[in-house]
Amino acid sequence: MANQKSESALLKKVWDIAAVLAAAGVGFTDYITQLTYILFLKMDDEREELGLGSSIPDGYKWKDLIDLSGTDLVEKYEEILSELSKDTGLIGTIFTKATNKIDKPVLLAKVLQMVSEENWYMMEGDLKATIYEGILEKNGQDKKSGAGQYFTPRALIKAIVDVVDPKITETVADPCCGTGGFLLAAFDNMKGQSKDIEKQKFLKNNALYGADNTALVVTLASMNLYLHDIGINRSPVAYKDSLVDTDDKMFDVVLTNPPFGTRPAGSVEVAISRPEFIKTSDNQVNFLQHIMSIVKTGGRVGVVLPDSVLTDGGATAKVREKLLKDYNLHTILKLPTGIFYANGVKTNVLFFDKGEPTKDIWVYDYRTGIKHTMATKPMTRADLDEFVDCYCSGHMTDRKETYAKDDNPNGRWRRFSEEEVKKADNLDFKWIDFTEEDNRTIAEILEDMQSETNIINESLAQLKDLLGGIEF
Repeated sequence: MANQKSESALLKKVWDIAAVLAAAGVGFTDYITQLTYILFLKMDDEREELGLGSSIPDGYKWKDLIDLSGTDLVEKYEEILSELSKDTGLIGTIFTKATNKIDKPVLLAKVLQMVSEENWYMMEGDLKATIYEGILEKNGQDKKSGAGQYFTPRALIKAIVDVVDPKITETVADPCCGTGGFLLAAFDNMKGQSKDIEKQKFLKNNALYGADNTALVVTLASMNLYLHDIGINRSPVAYKDSLVDTDDKMFDVVLTNPPFGTRPAGSVEVAISRPEFIKTSDNQVNFLQHIMSIVKTGGRVGVVLPDSVLTDGGATAKVREKLLKDYNLHTILKLPTGIFYANGVKTNVLFFDKGEPTKDIWVYDYRTGIKHTMATKPMTRADLDEFVDCYCSGHMTDRKETYAKDDNPNGRWRRFSEEEVKKADNLDFKWIDFTEEDNRTIAEILEDMQSETNIINESLAQLKDLLGGIEF
């Protein structure tokens, strides 16, 4: 109970400061990034006071900053960010491309004061990690910043990790790791499997690998792992574009939710760096090819991908053909809309192993007739209990369909035979057929209508900005 109170009180402080900064034009994403820098400086200072040493050079520490005010405070803070961003170890990763976004001394002083009131380093690990995860989730809800694209719902991550079940001796990669959700869930799954010191050391220092090509995300993911005592000397997260910055690393397990759509303008063309890929401009298809290339023979993959990967022709169909030929795509989980911060995206989780061709494909339809919204009915881990039970992780030969043509035609768990897979035009298997009833309460309908109205208003505001403020 004390922990809950502490967590609630600290989160309230964080939100209160966020509201003050927002009123001054500092968005939540910028705020959380600056909070991360300041929090790291404070924790390093606490380590030094305990006699554990400091990893930050003299002249660029918390104590060099905390007693300043006015323009001296802002200038020193910016000097610290510039210097620490040059480091090649953990510090350099935390401070990747660090710049100051709080240029008003009084506002910067407020954040410093809030952080200074707590002893973060000695705070219980689960508590400070939970607080930071809560901040990241709040950041993911910031529609204006687009931060939701970096945040996969933790309930979905937990279910994926539960069935893929990475072992403490295995390596786990997320080549587009966002804020580190998959890596942390994998760590939580693995850490209780053995008390062997060497295995635990391997888990914390060598088992996990993440990458992202957005500097602020690398900062957030690295700090998130650091607060869980992972990557204390060197972060397992790299600032890189996984599709073009390649190496020879291979992994036992790959867990990820790659970005969808096309590559941003000005990006290096994937085909130049990866001539072995089937050429396509679709991010998700290129990431699928990348994942296929980095998983070891016998390795396992759980990846979130849009419907288009299962249905599109052309280059996508060729990649799908290669997947079925060289990998065992044994399971597809069809997801509903409303579970991501991006609205209307239809996605699936593909589970496959490397080394054998696909034969049967088992499909769990958690889409037809399912309604979730982030506001009124977010998906929980319990919602995926039946899928996890049906998956039979570790004993897949015991799988049994809940679908039956005559007795239960709307069963959500169905096996499609090797022959059926070969005859199918695509992998978007559908069989459930019932009239979808709207079981929402009036209050839920009104809340959903309000959410849609807010989205329309935001879109109109953005359109006005683009048109130079012309009134409609």
